[in-house]
Amino acid sequence: MTTTIETRHAVHYSQSERMTSAELRENFMIERLFVAGEIHAAYTHYDRMLIAGIMPASSPIQIGPELAKVVGTDFLLERRELGLINIGGKGKVTADGTVYDVDFQDGLYLGMGIKDISFESADPAAPAKFYINSAPAHANFPSRVISKADAIENNLGDQLTCNKRKLYQYIHPKVLPTCQLLMGLTRLEPGSVWNTMPAHLHDRRMEAYVYFEIPEEAFVVHLMGRPQATNHLIIRNEQAVVSPPWSIHCGSGTGSYAFIWSMAGDNQSFTDMDFVPMKELK
Repeated sequence: MTTTIETRHAVHYSQSERMTSAELRENFMIERLFVAGEIHAAYTHYDRMLIAGIMPASSPIQIGPELAKVVGTDFLLERRELGLINIGGKGKVTADGTVYDVDFQDGLYLGMGIKDISFESADPAAPAKFYINSAPAHANFPSRVISKADAIENNLGDQLTCNKRKLYQYIHPKVLPTCQLLMGLTRLEPGSVWNTMPAHLHDRRMEAYVYFEIPEEAFVVHLMGRPQATNHLIIRNEQAVVSPPWSIHCGSGTGSYAFIWSMAGDNQSFTDMDFVPMKELK
């Protein structure tokens, strides 16, 4: 079993504004997350968020010492919490002997202190794809599965502005207690392509995204940067992007798509954001 770990160091906006397209991708994107039978992870210096993709094949995959070494502890969740959403086939997660069935679009929260974690696909021909976020924690909270029905559904946008979408809050204070991690899923309605517009900032938290259900020939243009100096990344299916606190984060696709968002930082107030008037974007 292979574990591949990348690092994303913090970048000042003045540096990002001088970067080439390749340099932006190198610093803010995770281009490969899901490989059968492997763990692919990125450790970021933005609020110490760890991002990972796990796709079990014929055998279970266990989190080994490699990820613990990255965060400087004896085991990964010694001082961390973990959230995930499955965007593949049926799977299960075993955490310190407790088995959690995690179906397509189900989420799972694992609290601080869990030592042994393994992942398994119910059918290797239709493997589970566990998209994982982990952030530092200060207390232990109960682990639990969060189904799509358990999540808070928000209907946003309008067909006239091409941004009609459903936003599901999975890991959120109104659903379950966590230390700092927030996580959810947004799905664009057919015919809608814009997400998160008007754009906003929240200097008190970082954010990360994985885009999925993007056809092979399609893509999403992810806008980033300061409002006065925007840039963009071309995102393909099942690729992730890290959004620093100084950056806007919005985008438009060549068709409808879905994405998982997660946040970590000073607070858990989803509405703590500073909207940017569209006329100010450059």
